Amino acid sequence: MNRIKEVLEERGIKQTWLAEKLGKSFCIVNAYVCNRRQPSLEVLFEIAKILQIDPKDLIDSKD
Repeated sequence: MNRIKEVLEERGIKQTWLAEKLGKSFCIVNAYVCNRRQPSLEVLFEIAKILQIDPKDLIDSKD
């Protein structure tokens, strides 16, 4: 499911920056990125808004 890590790497964005923008701890964001935890839909939409990307692009694989 997880494209968050790919998008961050493609754009040269650090997880700490995303955590700050989300108002969440680095540990939570790192868990999302490493697939140890799944963000709620609300958080997923907020991540998409911050990254200026369509939310479905964070879910759909480009394979």
